[in-house]
Amino acid sequence: MTVKQISAFLENKPGALAAFAKILQSSGIDLRALSLAETEDFGIVRVIVDDAYKTVQILKEEGYVCSVTPVLAVVFEDKPGALVNVLNLLGDNGINLEYSYAFLAKRANSACMIFRVADNDAAIKVLTANGLKPICQDDLESMFK
Repeated sequence: MTVKQISAFLENKPGALAAFAKILQSSGIDLRALSLAETEDFGIVRVIVDDAYKTVQILKEEGYVCSVTPVLAVVFEDKPGALVNVLNLLGDNGINLEYSYAFLAKRANSACMIFRVADNDAAIKVLTANGLKPICQDDLESMFK
């Protein structure tokens, strides 16, 4: 019940993210989510795409250093406090959240978040026991059709 996140290093200079995005565009890769973290010299772009395997191959051919990480994609009701409830479930059960970012999907009244946690299995168990089902890569794809 995880999705594949690709992380790639980018130089922290004008046009680096545009060049990265252009490679995806020209290769027919469809972005589902994107997060960018930076330092003075480099950035780490994290993406969820429609075809992780193809994307990694293309990025490596283009000289990018990248990796694939299983992360949780959770869809929950889009209302005030819903995110707090998810975060409390994780924290109250001793599950450390390393980072998170949102993604868009074609589901009315739903919020969609990516969560990178220290223990995916424990998080899945806690979320599922509380009525939240992390989605898998195939589920993610059906959200965009």
